[in-house]
Amino acid sequence: MSALSLAERFEAVGQRLRQAESLANRAVGSASLLAVSKRQPSSHLRALHDLGQRDFGENYLQEAQVKIMELKDLDLIWHFIGPLQRNKTAEVAALFSWVHSVDRLVIAERLSNQRPHAMEPLNICLQVNLEGEVSKSGCTPEMLPELAYAVAQLPRLRLRGLMALPAPGSVTAFTQLADMLRHLQSELPELDTLSMGMSADLEPAVAAGATWVRIGTALFGHRN
Repeated sequence: MSALSLAERFEAVGQRLRQAESLANRAVGSASLLAVSKRQPSSHLRALHDLGQRDFGENYLQEAQVKIMELKDLDLIWHFIGPLQRNKTAEVAALFSWVHSVDRLVIAERLSNQRPHAMEPLNICLQVNLEGEVSKSGCTPEMLPELAYAVAQLPRLRLRGLMALPAPGSVTAFTQLADMLRHLQSELPELDTLSMGMSADLEPAVAAGATWVRIGTALFGHRN
């Protein structure tokens, strides 16, 4: 991929975001781009940094560790967005600023216990499996309030909001997740984040209130 085509894609995604905000009568910049960089070389991330992108989402710890080391000279913010196993929590707690995919209290407790004290609290989103898909991680909607209240008490974490991976075309899932966040905000008013929407459904996600949209294909093209 040439730097020019990457720049053009980055500009096009930015224009889509700003247009979606305008159509939803939202403030400019209220929805942020999270560049999903799994299976992309560090050179592409460096090029996006040069264009102004700072937030990158990685699904696989081992791959992310290599990129974080290779790009340690840049002021990047790393988000872990993939399923998280118990044996990976220590490394994730030490390397990332955000984890979008917490779905069990035991994972949150390990992240809190293992977050280095020299670092700011780890920003957390709780992943919700809205449609009960067996192929996807996430807590059930019924379990969400109890999990949220418990995670909010953990000392080295900062619970920020919710994340979901709806089935393609399931636009109503975005409003469902937004409703869940509003319900939680009555008891946890500090929650401010909805991580939802990808390349194909950025616009309805922003219309429903997304604050992070996780974009891979529209930025980098289809992966091999």
